[in-house]
Amino acid sequence: MEKGFTAIDKQTASHYLWGDNCESWVLVDSAGLSVKQESMPGGAREKLHFHTYAQQFFYILKGTAIFYAKGERIVVDEQKGLLINPGTKHYIANETDEILSFLVISQPTTNQDRTTIE
Repeated sequence: MEKGFTAIDKQTASHYLWGDNCESWVLVDSAGLSVKQESMPGGAREKLHFHTYAQQFFYILKGTAIFYAKGERIVVDEQKGLLINPGTKHYIANETDEILSFLVISQPTTNQDRTTIE
């Protein structure tokens, strides 16, 4: 039997806080795919980490993201994205005073697949 469809948005999605006042709305959460909309206040940053299995695509909706990956500093402006391959040590930072809003699409899910380095 075919399943129906369910529309989802920030108002109906599961929500949680992470890091230093950062927010995440879980739009899709299955074993093979995770899609989250996240926001970071100015000056926030994630901890350096990697995923053994998951690749992640970050798409910046609003603001400018700074990624640190493989010892490089990568600037990603709004309406642009960045693919992080499995095993790549990385983190995202908001080095501005404005709110950073982005999508993070992980395949497969990052549940139980995160090793924090710092």
